[in-house]
Amino acid sequence: MSICVLGIFVADLCFFADSIPTKGQTILGNKHIIGPGGKGSNQAIAAARSGGDVSFISKLGKDNYADLAFSLYKEAGINFEGVQLSSDMSTGAAGILINENTGDNAINVVPGAAGTIDRSLIDNSISIIRKSKIFLTQLETPKDATFYALKKAKEEGCVTILNPAPASEIPHEYFHFIDFFTPNETEAGFYLNKTIENENDCKDVGKDFLDRGIKNILITLGDKGCFFKNNQEEFVIPASALKKPVVDTTGAGDAFNGAFSVALSQNKSYRESIEFASLVAGISVTREGAANSMPFKKELEEI
Repeated sequence: MSICVLGIFVADLCFFADSIPTKGQTILGNKHIIGPGGKGSNQAIAAARSGGDVSFISKLGKDNYADLAFSLYKEAGINFEGVQLSSDMSTGAAGILINENTGDNAINVVPGAAGTIDRSLIDNSISIIRKSKIFLTQLETPKDATFYALKKAKEEGCVTILNPAPASEIPHEYFHFIDFFTPNETEAGFYLNKTIENENDCKDVGKDFLDRGIKNILITLGDKGCFFKNNQEEFVIPASALKKPVVDTTGAGDAFNGAFSVALSQNKSYRESIEFASLVAGISVTREGAANSMPFKKELEEI
């Protein structure tokens, strides 16, 4: 069964240095690279490389960055019939500052053409959504279109996953369209105005999310693992043990969400799905870049 991802593609302009500059500070970097990015696109690539049958819905400009995207989708075997081209706007870009010593990052995203995604694109892509078992999206696309798509996906019988990044307000009436809510600890804290640092904090806030109508909550905790809770069970899956040092955490959350959608589409249990997602995310942080860091199915089978 297939996976439909709604999201944006941007060209990632990654700048590596020994630290991330503070306000007003200029530093000398060590290197820079340009590669494919955008949470939705990254998640689609992670899912396809992990063995998923993936379709992508988005909007690009008619430029070299779009050519980069299509080349990547062809290589990954992603169906991009739902990607619309704009003659008026360029493809988006993201500036990413990366601390080479820790892998920490700071990101500024300009969505470009994807910032004009609207309900008409969702309606024009409804046949793609209808054929999908899993519908995965984030909050980089315009929110009206995102929430409309979640509603439509549920009406078409999809299992829905919302990765609420970047964190922003969600109208209360849309929470019950979310089957799986996958914030990191910072994003989860934003919605409840609380600081979340460990498993006990997650337990305290998990019920609050369920009370809003969300069916399953996953809070990713970086190297502390992932917390899961629904009305039947709760547990923590430890982070995958790394065989190599952390290089770049930029695409970790996207790797997790893409791989999680694949495991769900293959009818794996929630625990097995999170373990698989944690493995894929764990591999991605040992490599530079976002989309380019996603491991292939063959690599995963050899572990």
